Amino acid sequence: MAKQKIKRKELLKSPDEFLTFSERAFNYIRDRAKYFEYAGMAVAASAVVYLAVTSYLNYVNRQGQGAYNAAYSEIVKDKTDLDKTEALFRKVAEEHGLSRVSRLVPPQLGYLEYRQKQYGEAVTHYETFVKEFSGNSPYRYLSRLALAAVHEEKGEPDRAVSILNDLKSDPENLFMESTLLSLARVYRLSKQEDKAKEVYREFIDRFKASPFLSQAKAYLNEHAS
Repeated sequence: MAKQKIKRKELLKSPDEFLTFSERAFNYIRDRAKYFEYAGMAVAASAVVYLAVTSYLNYVNRQGQGAYNAAYSEIVKDKTDLDKTEALFRKVAEEHGLSRVSRLVPPQLGYLEYRQKQYGEAVTHYETFVKEFSGNSPYRYLSRLALAAVHEEKGEPDRAVSILNDLKSDPENLFMESTLLSLARVYRLSKQEDKAKEVYREFIDRFKASPFLSQAKAYLNEHAS
């Protein structure tokens, strides 16, 4: 069947689709001009609120950072006043809890509790911090290493070994050198010589340029069988 030819007159009568859409859009906005005025006011108001919140959070972060810096300057002193430093870090958490830097308070408190041999409290702080981060965050790895050290000092080598073995099996671990050294040390101190030697051998294979290489080799030579 032959196609029916559209006459030029009919084509001219047929409205252009784009122009029709534009006309409808214009009419829609014209008929609802007051609505769009209110919408514009709402957008402007939202922008003001956003800027206010952003400015406030920037202020909160600056205040928190200043308080954190004051506490940190105490912790790195040669002779740290542990009670004073702990109070300063707790102040950051209590008075500047909305600041980003407040998330870094738990490991500092954990370290201070560790220094004072308050191992139970130290474990709580480190575990709190570990939960803040997921995946392969460097903070997560460091906190778990610290947690293993606390369990070691607390006289819980099995828990320390469990944490360190988990870290050892993680290919994304950014601190594998420290992990292997810590694991070998815990095995050594808990009289598991064969396991300590196994870890030291892996350490030697993986970290040939490590400054602790001679220490690992000396242990293997001393306990050669």
